Amino acid sequence: MLLNLPNALTCCNLICGCMATGAAFHAHFEWALVMIIAGAVFDFFDGMVARAMGISSPIGKELDSLADVVTFGVAPSAMIFQLFGLVHYPAWLASAAPYLPYTAFLLAAFSALRLAKFNLDTRQTSSFIGLPTPANALFWASLIVGQLSFLSSPRFSALFLFLFLLAFCFFLIAEIPLFALKFKNFTWEDNRIKYIFLIGCLALLPLGVTAITAIILWYILLSILVWKLRWE
Repeated sequence: MLLNLPNALTCCNLICGCMATGAAFHAHFEWALVMIIAGAVFDFFDGMVARAMGISSPIGKELDSLADVVTFGVAPSAMIFQLFGLVHYPAWLASAAPYLPYTAFLLAAFSALRLAKFNLDTRQTSSFIGLPTPANALFWASLIVGQLSFLSSPRFSALFLFLFLLAFCFFLIAEIPLFALKFKNFTWEDNRIKYIFLIGCLALLPLGVTAITAIILWYILLSILVWKLRWE
């Protein structure tokens, strides 16, 4: 049983993703967010347990990617699909209202592409190339839960949502290096970017649920700044 513990945790991630997807299609966005967070926790611990036990198998790697596609690809896509039914459509875009929601599943496709790329990319051992799928899913889920009243108001429109969706599809597969929060030691010199990021996160916590969205945006912006300035 212990040898199967990492795969069992991965399956828990998959179940959370299925529950999040079901909740999203019924517009139960808060429950969908909770299940995506739970899936992210299981996704974190399955790898940790596998490494601690010295267990590594091809089936575990494949199962992990399949679970992540559902939890961090399909589930947030389902939330965006429902959101497209709530956002404001300008008059010139009204004829596209029955069809535009289906573009939400571009996010699932790009998430799958990002996961396949990650599995084969040897450059991503200590950092990420492109936005990790859990961060992307948490961004969308927390944004929808925390800012639903704004997103469904006339101040926001389906066009903005579609463009935002395309931007994050791009971030998933973009050749942009993003730092990983892995500490080999705790010195300032070796970890200053991570410490700056964590200090910024503390400042954003008062935003409540939307803090998750803000933290992920801060993570992307800081990573791009580090990349452009080569400041590491």
